[in-house]
Amino acid sequence: MAKRKSKQGMVYQLKITLMDFEPVIWRRVQVKGGIRLRKLHSIIQAVMGWEDYHLHKFEIGGIEYSVPFPGDMFDMEMEDERRVTLGRLAPEEGDRFLYEYDFGDSWEHEILVEKILPPDPKVRYPICLEGERACPPEDVGGVWGYEEFLEAIKNPDHSEHEDYLEWVGERFDPEEFDLEKTNKELRSVR
Repeated sequence: MAKRKSKQGMVYQLKITLMDFEPVIWRRVQVKGGIRLRKLHSIIQAVMGWEDYHLHKFEIGGIEYSVPFPGDMFDMEMEDERRVTLGRLAPEEGDRFLYEYDFGDSWEHEILVEKILPPDPKVRYPICLEGERACPPEDVGGVWGYEEFLEAIKNPDHSEHEDYLEWVGERFDPEEFDLEKTNKELRSVR
């Protein structure tokens, strides 16, 4: 019987796509296969621009993973994401799984394992290679709330135009993606 080669030391190129949006909001990142899902959560937060204010979960092969909740206060049966690695749960190129952030707004992300590569000794992982479009603001109200928000900030005559702009810091460009800033955020991920 052939022994299965470990991919823990390999580099995973992942495409992270925020679902249910046109035009698509996405990021392409490279991470080590041996990272635990807990760290992958922090990487997703950094590259997408989320602020980690809310609960999250991964769903891989019909099993949900997250941080265990004391006393199961949310009545959610989940495996501990701190105990499993990306390479173990998604061992092949083409594997796909889901990451959901903020169960109220329900931001669902599809994660695709695009490539599994040998590490480049000149690269510090994780690294974001590219992406498109800004992440929606935290607590904007999910897909429908974000659409309403975009409509309001584009139209100075909209009844909530000024309120939304003040809430988001006076400026928001849905087309903006700053690769250098994203990689700076990634360097702070532990």
